[in-house]
Amino acid sequence: MEQLINYLLQFGHFNQQQIELIRSKFTSKTIKKDEYYHEAGKVVREVIFLTEGIMRVCYYSNKGDEVTKYFFEENCFIADMNSLDLGIPAVEYIQAVTDCTYLVISKSGLEELSMTIIGWDQIVAKITFKGMADKVNRISPMMVDDAKERYLKFLDSFPVLANRVPLSYLASYLGITQSSLSRIRRKITEK
Repeated sequence: MEQLINYLLQFGHFNQQQIELIRSKFTSKTIKKDEYYHEAGKVVREVIFLTEGIMRVCYYSNKGDEVTKYFFEENCFIADMNSLDLGIPAVEYIQAVTDCTYLVISKSGLEELSMTIIGWDQIVAKITFKGMADKVNRISPMMVDDAKERYLKFLDSFPVLANRVPLSYLASYLGITQSSLSRIRRKITEK
């Protein structure tokens, strides 16, 4: 729970009573490697804060290929905000890449914090903006770089993550085949 509180304190200030209220709204849960936290077609009714492990957001292309869109490491909020806010089915899956521990808060819990803590909505807006900026920064290089450059930038930006996710997920995220990724990795290590 301290990870969550420390993360939130980067975006605003809370008194002890507010911190206790925040703690009371979150519950700790675990999920095993390869299990789906959320599936496409279902409405999101909660937000999670990942405290340990890696999750990924993925979808299936119109050809039936599984595509990894994002990876999330510790100290990240994860939610499909369109589904949560609008009550519409999500279009993506969220899967545990490793065994994970996370904190969860319901939509009604979030609404109660919004009505009780002055400035809560501004803090949520700052966190949401940071999450959107992070996504853009991850996706933009993917549009213009070749496969080797995308992999090298991934290694530079996420040095630990590259060794924590299966090659198939990483290749999918980079938009290349697993065999191409293996060739790129081999060429880099030969130098």
